[in-house]
Amino acid sequence: MIPESFIQDVLARVDIVDLIDKYVPLKKAGANYMACCPFHNEKTPSFTVSPGKQFYHCFGCGAHGTAIGFLMEYQGMGFVDAVRELAASVGIQVPEDRGHQGGSTEQGSRLRRLSERMGEAQAFYKAALKKSERAARYLKSRGLSDEVAERFGMGYAPEGWQSLQAVFVDYGSSEMLATGLVIDSENGRRHDRFRDRIIFPIINARGEVIGFGGRILDQGEPKYLNSPETPLFEKGRELFGLPQARQALRDENCAIVVEGYMDVVALAQHGVGNAVATLGTATTPTHVQKLLRQVDRVVFCFDGDAAGRKAAAKAMDNTLEALADNKTVAFAFLPEPEDPDSFIRKAGKEAFTRLIAQATPLSDFLLRALSARCDLTTSEGKARLIAEAKPLLLRVSVPLLRLQLVKRLAEASDFSQIEVERLCGIRGYVPPAPLKAARHAPSLARALLRLVLQKPALAARIPLAQLPASLERQILETIARAVTDLSFAPSYAQLREQLRGDLQERALDALAGEWMDMKLEDADVENEFQAALSRLEAAVQDEEFKRLQTQVREFGMSGLSEEEKERFRHLAHRNSKKTSA
Repeated sequence: MIPESFIQDVLARVDIVDLIDKYVPLKKAGANYMACCPFHNEKTPSFTVSPGKQFYHCFGCGAHGTAIGFLMEYQGMGFVDAVRELAASVGIQVPEDRGHQGGSTEQGSRLRRLSERMGEAQAFYKAALKKSERAARYLKSRGLSDEVAERFGMGYAPEGWQSLQAVFVDYGSSEMLATGLVIDSENGRRHDRFRDRIIFPIINARGEVIGFGGRILDQGEPKYLNSPETPLFEKGRELFGLPQARQALRDENCAIVVEGYMDVVALAQHGVGNAVATLGTATTPTHVQKLLRQVDRVVFCFDGDAAGRKAAAKAMDNTLEALADNKTVAFAFLPEPEDPDSFIRKAGKEAFTRLIAQATPLSDFLLRALSARCDLTTSEGKARLIAEAKPLLLRVSVPLLRLQLVKRLAEASDFSQIEVERLCGIRGYVPPAPLKAARHAPSLARALLRLVLQKPALAARIPLAQLPASLERQILETIARAVTDLSFAPSYAQLREQLRGDLQERALDALAGEWMDMKLEDADVENEFQAALSRLEAAVQDEEFKRLQTQVREFGMSGLSEEEKERFRHLAHRNSKKTSA
């Protein structure tokens, strides 16, 4: 775990304007900076970066966040990787384990050494490709240009058993074994893992080589050989071609997931740059989450044979928990015996693009897959349909999609919607009860929230119980708890990361645009805050006086306690002074 105090320290040192300007050229616009949003297509700039508040906000699509959030969304990084990247940019090291900081330092040094070895190996493979006429002929026979091969950093592993020994003087070391570049055979002899194969480097979000895939040139098994799991490389977290696909993913707002490295490269050769591939493993929830952070639509493109259908079923199974109501997942199947590589070479880009556009939505694919296993002409088959659907429905967390699936299952099974929900253990959607309308000062909580977002520490000074029930009060309560937990006065950016994952996170982001252009000095913020508290106190006293007046009208002064009588006289005197003034 990365200590919270360290995350706050990183945010205090990073300048979000400098960070974002490296990826998206920014122009000064008053106190802020602006650009066309990198997260959706637009012609008029609506993406704003605040140097004073250290966050970005798009008035077009609602994208919002801190420096950490920008790297996560733009680069597709996980939270930990984004913190590491920012920490490295300001020259500080991540203390991931407070109890074993020495071990963490040693582990970090080892990872750097392994990464350097992978880079040296890639340089060797690239040089070998230029020297091998046979490998060059193979790539040309697949229709690949030198430019595409260079873009993906492709190389060639020579036929020799120990070709890498010429690169690494410590070829027999344990550290070489940890890279996955070499294998120890049963007789104790060490040799290269990749021999006589086209090499595809696997690159992480920081541009580092963490593994390799190798494709055989002729016939033979296995057709693809991958790096094993290593301290650098975890197959279930990485996708081949993701760094090269970044711009196309943003342009198309769609990711195409295929099975082979050559499929990704061939699609790029023919102008389809938004394809990525899993790395010798089934699609994982982490893969899906990583892609859905960057695009609104993911299409799995598989062969149309039994193996492709099986792979699609696994992908669907691992996608359910990562779904969001504003995201789309679909499945496209190629005609047998084609794969994406052969299909686009024969049919062309337009036909492939049309196939992706017409892909089957996940909900349709799920229902078809379930129905295919059940005889819906019988009562037993309809009952089985619900039984088969139950474990899948329970894993769908997004309410709108699950509601649609329940309705369609009800139609197919002749059960009612309520019966399907009951049989599957799903609580029906009940809209939340509307919050009671504020009886006074309806904009007071919002005014306080705007000031608190300018200076979060103020939240601890608000008598929250006196505010009427509202979304703004809920957010203020959340901020007050976060400020208390931090034990120091945070900036907005620091507060925003403290609230990452909180139920109020999205509501807070939605309100950010309202105070983007507020230009108040600390003294002005304090003055406005004190004035707002005075208005709140006055509103509370007005409510209290109205309540006591009602009691007096109904029961007379005798209906009040001695303490209430004294309070009533005090408030009546206050009101008379207000009236005369």
